[in-house]
Amino acid sequence: MRTVRGGSEVRRLLTRAPRDEGPPPQHLAEGIRRIFGEPLTVGEAVERIIADVRRDGDAALADYARRIDGEAPSSWRVPPEEIERAYEEASQDLLDALALAAERVRAFHERAMPNSWYDDETGLGQRFIPVASAGVYVPGGTASYPSTVLHTAVPAKTAGVERVAVATPPRGGAVAGSVLAACRIAGVDEVYQVGGAQAIAALAYGTESVPRVDVICGPGNVFVTEAKRRVYGVVGLDGLHGPTETLIVADGSASPEAAAADLLAQAEHDVLATPVLLTDSAALAEAVSREVVERLEDLERAETAGAALEGQGLIGVVESMEEAIDLANEFAPEHLCLLVADPEAVLGRVRNAGGIFAGGDSAEALGDYVAGPSHVMPTGGTARFSSALASTTSCVR
Repeated sequence: MRTVRGGSEVRRLLTRAPRDEGPPPQHLAEGIRRIFGEPLTVGEAVERIIADVRRDGDAALADYARRIDGEAPSSWRVPPEEIERAYEEASQDLLDALALAAERVRAFHERAMPNSWYDDETGLGQRFIPVASAGVYVPGGTASYPSTVLHTAVPAKTAGVERVAVATPPRGGAVAGSVLAACRIAGVDEVYQVGGAQAIAALAYGTESVPRVDVICGPGNVFVTEAKRRVYGVVGLDGLHGPTETLIVADGSASPEAAAADLLAQAEHDVLATPVLLTDSAALAEAVSREVVERLEDLERAETAGAALEGQGLIGVVESMEEAIDLANEFAPEHLCLLVADPEAVLGRVRNAGGIFAGGDSAEALGDYVAGPSHVMPTGGTARFSSALASTTSCVR
């Protein structure tokens, strides 16, 4: 994780490259070559997948499943009895945790729902109507994310969506039991064991086994995000949510342990995750750098986190907190952590961020799981014009 000094150098390193410009990172390029037999950009690969699924339906899904995973499932839809069995076999601790998180997410989105209105005097009004169907993408390639089920399906159900369909890649030939249990708790109607760009194409255009939906919600890797961008207009979208990112603004009062924990919590999600710390304290920068190295050794997903820290990690030492906030607004991060002595004094200057975690007691992990707002937030600079997933922005019209 590199450390640099000076706002101009930090700004240069934080400048985002245009989406899908140039060759993909080496590990993605190798995967693309293995699947397609030739070098392609992410955009070219996704365009080909969408065209194949649109033309060949289930046959294309099976073809890509065999190319990517070595085999295709016998049925794309997970049988309801398998979902029920996963729920019954889950530990009570897991079920209690999922139920608590679901209730907090539901309570938040109920309060955030817009109200229809009608003015008798003018004869004008506004009526909010839920969409008929929503497709939810739940990542699952390298880890299981039952929390993402709750943070996408619960807002949809809160909005009154009649049919919520989850698409998620199987691991080891099956969808994780924790994900299926979360689907049961969230009231998901259908679960399909298909992932990647091909899942987005199936939800957008429909296949023999996967009915099309009206909107698609949820985060994913660069292929999923690119596929969502390309099907927009055929379906509605909650936004473009690519690899996760966090930007911490910290002053000398911040805890190095808390800062390192927040950086690693996002770095372990994806090798393309972006963990950044901006501070006006050189001493804190050094302490956080040491803490990250020490904690990384004991992290369960150390290889993934290490790759993210090496590839996109950055500690920037700037002149002042004002400069740090200005840079944060330019970067428009998914997660913005304010580890400062007086976060309330800083909040008013924040313009662009998916979610703001104010103060040392506001850990990102709380937002990821049980705080209540959806953890599906804008990435890639889209926080300049969009917000976290909400019933009002994705499931009602």
